[in-house]
Amino acid sequence: MTEESYARPAIAGSGTIACGLAASASALSLTMLLARSDASAWRAEEQAHSLCAKVEDGDPSRLKVTTDPGDLEECDLVVEAVVEEMGAKIDVMKTVAMACPEAHLATTTSSLGVTEIGSRVKEAGRVFGLHPFNPVVRMELVELCLPAEVADDVGPRARAWCGAMGKTVVEVPDEPGFVVNRLLFPYLFDAVRLLEQTGMKAEEVDRCMTLGAGYPMGPLALLDLVGIDVAIAIGEALHADSTEEHHRPPGRLTTLLGEGKLGRKSGAGFYDYG
Repeated sequence: MTEESYARPAIAGSGTIACGLAASASALSLTMLLARSDASAWRAEEQAHSLCAKVEDGDPSRLKVTTDPGDLEECDLVVEAVVEEMGAKIDVMKTVAMACPEAHLATTTSSLGVTEIGSRVKEAGRVFGLHPFNPVVRMELVELCLPAEVADDVGPRARAWCGAMGKTVVEVPDEPGFVVNRLLFPYLFDAVRLLEQTGMKAEEVDRCMTLGAGYPMGPLALLDLVGIDVAIAIGEALHADSTEEHHRPPGRLTTLLGEGKLGRKSGAGFYDYG
């Protein structure tokens, strides 16, 4: 890594994105992973260690999992990667801001306002958006959002860190959904509405898009990968900003959420993963 990069990063979270980002960062340096509880710490450690095998130079010995924010005191970067809810993100960001007074603070939000997060945390000069894609160990893109108030050295250091992990950085405006999700989710939601209107099977819709349009994954399988709850949160944020009907989450997603069918992570969604 160069002098402009981050040498002591931490990831705050224990889910899929957090573990993938921690595994990717382990190829560069010691990386802290902050979990909420002992149970989530155990699960995160197991998942992150497993993902290290999929990262060139990934090293499980360079991952340290903790439940104590105080262990992050010497970190120069903390990336928040928790559930896509403003309250939860603000709580985590405030905690790590206090524990790490010198660190830059990134949020992996894919639909919430980065400027608003920085303002509510009262750390606008330190907070920026760093949005990787799932699965993090394979996906190349990182959307980088730099609010006007953020310190001048954040952008160069974030680009250097992501580049050292083999990621391609594209700077995006502070708009709900940034670029990818703002363009992607109307398509995904249209696929759900087509399913509702026609009675087609999920695999039939997906097969049309993989074989006919050359997409690597069908839209309904992709929603299962993203997570039904995450998709609804993104759609609600997009719709609140635009009021466009194509941004509103379809009813089928709400039904699946009510049934506890969140996609791959719960074992069922549009498909069964038992």
